[in-house]
Amino acid sequence: MENKHKIGFRAEEPASFFASDFHKSDEALNDKKTEELLVSEVTIEMDDPYALPEVKDLGVAWNDMSSAEKTKKVVLTTLKLCVLLGLLYMFICSLDILSSAFRLLGGKAAGEALGSTVIAQNPVAGLMVGLLATVLVQSSSTSTSIVVSMVGSEILTVRAAIPIIMGTNIGTTVTNTIVSMGQAKERNEFRRAFAGATVHDIFNWLTVLIMLPVEAATGYLYYLTDAIVLAIPHGDGKSKEPEFLKTITKPFTDKIIQLDSGAITSIAKGENATDNLIKNGDHIFNNTTLSNIIVGVILLLVALFVLCACLIGIVKLLHSMLQGKVAVVIRKVVNAEFKNCLNVFTGYIVMMVGMGFTILLQSSSIFTSAMTPLVGIGVITLERMYPLTLGSNIGTTFTSTLAAFASTSNFYESLQIAFCHLFFNISGIILWYTIPPMRKIPIKFAKGLGNTTAKYRWFAMLYLLVMFFLLPAVVFGLSVAGFDVLLAVGVPVLILLVVVVIINIIQSKRPSLLPMFLQSWSFLPEPLRSLEPYDRVIKKCKCCKEDIILSEESSSKLSSTDSSKNLNNKTEGHFYNNVFSVEIQSKCYQEEDEHATQFVFENKCHEKGLCESSANSTRL
Repeated sequence: MENKHKIGFRAEEPASFFASDFHKSDEALNDKKTEELLVSEVTIEMDDPYALPEVKDLGVAWNDMSSAEKTKKVVLTTLKLCVLLGLLYMFICSLDILSSAFRLLGGKAAGEALGSTVIAQNPVAGLMVGLLATVLVQSSSTSTSIVVSMVGSEILTVRAAIPIIMGTNIGTTVTNTIVSMGQAKERNEFRRAFAGATVHDIFNWLTVLIMLPVEAATGYLYYLTDAIVLAIPHGDGKSKEPEFLKTITKPFTDKIIQLDSGAITSIAKGENATDNLIKNGDHIFNNTTLSNIIVGVILLLVALFVLCACLIGIVKLLHSMLQGKVAVVIRKVVNAEFKNCLNVFTGYIVMMVGMGFTILLQSSSIFTSAMTPLVGIGVITLERMYPLTLGSNIGTTFTSTLAAFASTSNFYESLQIAFCHLFFNISGIILWYTIPPMRKIPIKFAKGLGNTTAKYRWFAMLYLLVMFFLLPAVVFGLSVAGFDVLLAVGVPVLILLVVVVIINIIQSKRPSLLPMFLQSWSFLPEPLRSLEPYDRVIKKCKCCKEDIILSEESSSKLSSTDSSKNLNNKTEGHFYNNVFSVEIQSKCYQEEDEHATQFVFENKCHEKGLCESSANSTRL
């Protein structure tokens, strides 16, 4: 999909696309013919960065190959598949070890947070505790099972546990956000991968913003699941939690580390528990004298190294394998749509596929983390990743539901919490997918984050730290200080955010409805309306410097405006679609015969192609 903007500009018009203030003599400026030469029409073709990249078939057709070439191709493809499966296995094992490392580093803190008395009185605190606990133990299944045991021990009521379950749903998305950073080297791949990862975050946050107030006011999930559970006969305790993928990965990961997950539960329940989370057994750290923190740091570094190495290897192998007709066929299959009236069912079938794979893998984190690189390299579209993610959200509740049926002591409480998790996700799908215009909202926000990250790559780390650590920690701290304190700080902040979003939408759609000073954010200091000041500071670091040059074709179009002068253009462009606008920043350098003069022009153009002055086009 291509967007074309034809933009005319004159030297005397600073409001044009390029602020044309070329250094000219007075005689030249008085000459109408010379002035007309400065009127140029520039056509900029911007490919949709989220569209699947073009497939180029550079190989030899199968029928044109000799027998030796065919044999070589088959052998190489088989070897690549074997290496790919090996890397995928190590990738999944590294995620498991990463989870163990986080449990060693933050397991006790997670247990203590879940055992805090404030969460029984404040649903917002419960939400943030569930988020932090899941981030710290890197497993929504672990944090959910802790909550189930606390409910069974009557430390928490089911209704007080529901916000925690909502928080675990958000916290589990941190893994694929981390995985997306493995593609930060290539700008467009990173854009797509980060958007593919964060569409999960945004869906969960949007659902929580609606469902948490509804649940606090009406008890919708509590009463619905209570009625369903009472109609189900008691479990006999004979069924076991299924193990599909773990039967393959556990023999390897158990040789690295084995943890006592019951210790975290005991801490949350306020019982006397050992400080050592490492179990005795046949593994590397058996009877080690190192502390849990040191072992956790070692495992974290190793797991991150293996994770990144595997991710790089997987991406490179997929790039080499998914070429030509193979890539075309796979893309058509993965992104296929039903025809005619059946088209409306495509997304729901895709959800079932995502749900099935998540049940098989027993982890939504593993499934979405495996899909994220495929979005980055352009095999799966963001629009297809979205229903896969929603299906994964449903699939992750399957394990806890079966585990509840296997329970004997706290059957009803365990099953009710599992159903709360299930119906929370179903309610989110009803809100943000069943109505076509609504499903565009999470995708637009994800694209906005992807575009921002593509321009400012450091923003990905900032997003990770703020959304998964700083924000929940601050909100939890305010909750501990008192619900009144939380309301006094939180309500004005929320109102401000809502107002800013509404004004941004009006600025994008109908700016004439706003007062003149609100038609842009130029009246605000630059640090409050742009990331550029922070980017300039970060780029002072040598390792962060990078020059981004537009294609020679764009430069040649600009140089043609005045061929009689020795015009040498170096154009630096950032093309990105955020939620509301497209920004283009350009720098033009002119070199004359006797002396060189440098001109820097920074301009911005809105998505609809309407040119405004740089003062009026500044966006938040």
